[in-house]
Amino acid sequence: MTTIKERVQAILPTLIEIRHDIHAHPELGYQETRTASVIRSFLEEREIDFAGNLAGGTGTLAHIGGESNKAVGLRADIDALPITEENTFDYISTHEGCMHACGHDGHTTMLLGTAAILADIAKEAPLPNSVSMLFQPAEEGGGGGKKMVEDGCLDGSVIGPPIAMMFGQHGWSELPLGHVSTRVGPMLAADIGINATIRGKGGHAAFPHTCIDPIVCGAQVVSSLQQLVSRHTDPLDALVCSITQFHSGTTHNIIPDEVKLNGTMRYLQKETGEMAAKRFKEIVEGVAAAHGCEADVDLKFGYPVTKNHEDAVATFFDIANRTIEGTRISEFDKPVMGGEDFSYYCEQVPSCFFALGLLPDGQERMPNLHSPHFDFNDDALATGVEMFCELALQTSLD
Repeated sequence: MTTIKERVQAILPTLIEIRHDIHAHPELGYQETRTASVIRSFLEEREIDFAGNLAGGTGTLAHIGGESNKAVGLRADIDALPITEENTFDYISTHEGCMHACGHDGHTTMLLGTAAILADIAKEAPLPNSVSMLFQPAEEGGGGGKKMVEDGCLDGSVIGPPIAMMFGQHGWSELPLGHVSTRVGPMLAADIGINATIRGKGGHAAFPHTCIDPIVCGAQVVSSLQQLVSRHTDPLDALVCSITQFHSGTTHNIIPDEVKLNGTMRYLQKETGEMAAKRFKEIVEGVAAAHGCEADVDLKFGYPVTKNHEDAVATFFDIANRTIEGTRISEFDKPVMGGEDFSYYCEQVPSCFFALGLLPDGQERMPNLHSPHFDFNDDALATGVEMFCELALQTSLD
């Protein structure tokens, strides 16, 4: 019998070509028409059933039937970022101002390779599990995962039976090549977008006593907001409050009428997020009132916490230890404060999101995610495909 490892090695040259092609043609969230076409053509050539036009049009749900009346779910995100690429290899982005700086080209390619291998195995004998593969748009802030859920990709209403357990992976530039890592509970943070407008009374900068200066007020707001972390959050809990934009004024001798503040808050516990939202509004409005200003606060709740289920994580580690060397398997040290819309799947079914190492042997560092110099490491594709295949085949859905 041909092993999974042998099947992966046989298809690897094709996968590298696909990965480079997708990298050269990046598309932003909900605009991934070419990428979706590449995915669907690949599936059609291998006679894999799928449903398209999901999550706003560019999402695809592929399915391979098996002996189970529930399915294992595997997910890849397909969108790119609005970043100008600064690499020099021959497959750099051909779309100015857009690049695959987060490795979604690698994620998509690994799931395509998984689909191809599972389809070949299914032609020889029925798969033990039904397998559904979600090619999801708009992870980078667009909430494509939520739309895939809303369109019925997990509940069996689109194609295949309901998904009983989900797995997703992300290339990790700080983890050694070919290693995999995950943890029970929070893996990535939830986020709240911060927007606040502080209004005062503008006038001549030489006569500040005739004005109500919103810049002085805004500066105090920024300082006071640090209490959210230092005085309102348990030291053993995690909260980030970052004001990243402070906009006001037109020239050197005019006190402006208003200040606009923007930024983000990140948290790992729902209760912490609720507290932070409440106190943020109270602090901004209270400081503004103390300065004689008015304040409008607009908080946009983003992705939930990416929270791994203990059963899915136990399944992952069990199968990983039967698939790759134990020295390449580890528990993810601690959550990170970035966001990830795999979280929407975690809210619906037992799920496990895991990191796949990209850092080449002998190197201490490589360009980080969201860097204009980042590129997914082709040498990691084999491990990612092998892990997805084995998770699809070996997960117990009883």
